[in-house]
Amino acid sequence: MRFGVFVPQGWRYDLVGIDPVQHWATMRDLARRFDGVEAWESLWVYDHFHTTPDPSQEATHEAWTLMAAFAADTSRIRLGQMCTCMSYRNPAYLAKVAATVDHISSGRIEMGIGGGWYEHEWRAYGYGFPGPKERLGRLREGVEIFRQAWTTGTATLDGEYYQVDGAICRPLPLQQGPSGIPLWIAGGGEKVTLKIAAQYADYTNFDGSPEGFAHKSALLEEHCRNLGRDFGAITRSANYNTFVGATEAEVEDRKAQFTDHFKKALGESRGTAYADQVLSGALTGTPEQIVERLSTVRDLGLSYFIGYFPELAYDTSGVELFEREVIPALA
Repeated sequence: MRFGVFVPQGWRYDLVGIDPVQHWATMRDLARRFDGVEAWESLWVYDHFHTTPDPSQEATHEAWTLMAAFAADTSRIRLGQMCTCMSYRNPAYLAKVAATVDHISSGRIEMGIGGGWYEHEWRAYGYGFPGPKERLGRLREGVEIFRQAWTTGTATLDGEYYQVDGAICRPLPLQQGPSGIPLWIAGGGEKVTLKIAAQYADYTNFDGSPEGFAHKSALLEEHCRNLGRDFGAITRSANYNTFVGATEAEVEDRKAQFTDHFKKALGESRGTAYADQVLSGALTGTPEQIVERLSTVRDLGLSYFIGYFPELAYDTSGVELFEREVIPALA
């Protein structure tokens, strides 16, 4: 199993209480830390503009700006977004941005891409909020533009949603795999998203529960078979909100701290409800318990774990425990 980790960027109220002047230093120092721990293959951010679950005046730092900054400030770890919303940026422009950041990073960029879902920020930024058909149609057309731009240096598409005519992307990305920069098609939509993934993805990212993972994997395999694509060529990943402690009591303390954090941020009722929602699907337990849970999904074909540790900006003891006792048992 391979391992990636999210750096807090504010989207999930995970920089609250830190002076905004110190946000970049906090994120940068964590990126440098993970760059120095070889067990972590990749570093991730979210592509959002407003906090979740509710928009607020708390900071949320922009994903591709962070990609460029991390690219210049790290030397080993791979860098991705889970996941870029296709409709937030023109795809020809985004292909150019990603190619440039790939050069800054010496070929370490991963392109996570999806259709987008956070209606409030869509409307607030003037993008409207088209229905699923259009959002996924934009995803499909944008991925085609990426592939052309990154493998041939130009892109031309007279699509339903995007029209580009000889858009030049030079220099090409340093990475020259089948897609150029590796493509992560994120989301588990069964009729459209997984079909796009079957056609284009180097990696997928969807439900990490054993039942959900098995179900989505079977559908992905069926789409691959219908398209004549090798199912085994696609690496399947999942994201996990992770609460790990040396003892069960320590795990409960971490969960209680998480709930208290959101009660302060959102109020008693809303904060408790959100914390309960996150915790209901989280990966929680002692190292032994977490290894057992992940082993079950690994046996179903999960080969890439991406962890979000909610307390990371304030406390690295949980991720240190994960590094010492979980990763060696699964890597």
